[in-house]
Amino acid sequence: MAHEVTFTVPERPLGRRDIEFDVKRDGVMLGTLKVSKGGIVWRQRDNQYGYRLSWAQLDAAATERGRRRAL
Repeated sequence: MAHEVTFTVPERPLGRRDIEFDVKRDGVMLGTLKVSKGGIVWRQRDNQYGYRLSWAQLDAAATERGRRRAL
């Protein structure tokens, strides 16, 4: 289950346009992660709508559900 993540960095400030990460597993598209000043949006492949989290919500979710590790 190798994951492949690609991204495109726009030529504008982050506040004007999201950075998009395309996430694939074994060559199959899982979805797109959009990062903006306000937070993140995860959109699954073949889905019109996404799931939005503010930075505070992401912090809470990662702290509560994530596994702690050294960077």
